[in-house]
Amino acid sequence: METAERFRAAVEKGELDTVEALFTDDVRLYSPVKFTPFDGRPQVLGLLGVLLQVFEDFHYVGRYEGTAETSADGEEAPSEILVFRATVNGVQIHGIDLLHFDGAGLIKEFTVMVRPQSAVQALGQAVHAALVAAGLAPENP
Repeated sequence: METAERFRAAVEKGELDTVEALFTDDVRLYSPVKFTPFDGRPQVLGLLGVLLQVFEDFHYVGRYEGTAETSADGEEAPSEILVFRATVNGVQIHGIDLLHFDGAGLIKEFTVMVRPQSAVQALGQAVHAALVAAGLAPENP
């Protein structure tokens, strides 16, 4: 799908303006470090901006496409998985971005999963610190 290719290129280049145009207004992002999702373009873009600062040597290493049930409405939607590798504070991360698309081909739902557990912990700490520094989250959650 063209949207996933454009998303991949924009994320690898750190081009948030390009990424923004690929999201629906009501995009929802499920994070591995927060139980409740990030809802809407402003929240999702704020988090992505922080992630681009926190990740070191971020790069995609694979791609799978198909369909999957979305959590928002339970319907099957065109979907792609982008496999990535990165480092956060010296901890190597292996993860995926699961993208669900709407009828117009925009990203409606976005789930990030990472492994191993030490990577989830390092990512959570780094993201929280960066969100606090950016004024996007309270210091004590």
